[in-house]
Amino acid sequence: MDPVELLHMSVFSQSFSPCGRFLAAGNNYGEIALFSLSAALSPDATALSQKPVLTFTAHEGPIFSLLSTDCFLLSTGNGEISAWSWTELIKKNVKPLWTKRPNYKSSLEIPEINSMAVQSRDNSLVIGGGDNNVHILDLEHGVFKSVLQGHTDYVHCVSVREREAEVLSGSEDGAVRIWDSRTGQSVHCIEVYKYESCARPQFGKWISCLTTDSDWMLCGGGPSLSLWHLRSLSPTSIFPLTGCQRQAAFHQDMILAAGDGAFVSHCRLGGEVKAQIPCSLQSVNTLQLNANSAEHQVLTVAGSSDHIDVFTNLSYKAFSLSF
Repeated sequence: MDPVELLHMSVFSQSFSPCGRFLAAGNNYGEIALFSLSAALSPDATALSQKPVLTFTAHEGPIFSLLSTDCFLLSTGNGEISAWSWTELIKKNVKPLWTKRPNYKSSLEIPEINSMAVQSRDNSLVIGGGDNNVHILDLEHGVFKSVLQGHTDYVHCVSVREREAEVLSGSEDGAVRIWDSRTGQSVHCIEVYKYESCARPQFGKWISCLTTDSDWMLCGGGPSLSLWHLRSLSPTSIFPLTGCQRQAAFHQDMILAAGDGAFVSHCRLGGEVKAQIPCSLQSVNTLQLNANSAEHQVLTVAGSSDHIDVFTNLSYKAFSLSF
């Protein structure tokens, strides 16, 4: 890749392999790079260990979302979803097992797919994207079985509440919708920007990140990052972070958040910002915690660069991987 392309690279998505020994990352050029964490974390690691063991073009257009199941790596780009076998990728065989496109209203539009989540109770894939809808793909039979309609602008993020059989989606329209995944009906619509404590009109109303943990939801974007109690549908903590947050995650008794700014914020559930840990990126698109391997428990942070920062403990950046 030429230096100019490297300079303008953004990494939008990451996913750890089921064994936890590899990291896949997707960029704005439609490429997926596979990194060996075991090589990069080894005491004998060299500069070469921080480079991909495999790079391939998976899609036209940016890869906004990557997700691993027990056997597959799922990637999205150019309005489509492809599945790759992890076993084959590790052997450097790059043939997709399948590629599918949701049923879009018009054959001319190619809406980007921004987010995916697996619903394990019925082995389905929840997909949110540029056609304002949430599509549900039955992974067992390979067919799209329903479309959740209600958002009036594109969907940035989706999350699943397994126990309640609910799907949550956050959109450019400023709303988080909660859907009953059995009926496909929208059961609640939270317009976050209408709550005075969350509103930041100067940043807009869109929701760019959303995640759930049983009865709790984290969401943010234009509005402040906020923690919501889903039974009472009310915000319990507002985090005083500057800029727009693009990704947030629950981790033990803490919240990790990142977006505008060269750092990852560690926040307490009560709303206090405990620490802001510097990283090498001017802005962050994606952060991932590797829970798949006790041996390779790292936090990886990527965004406006061809570098991916690797934190071996949450407060210390050990090194960077690079495309």
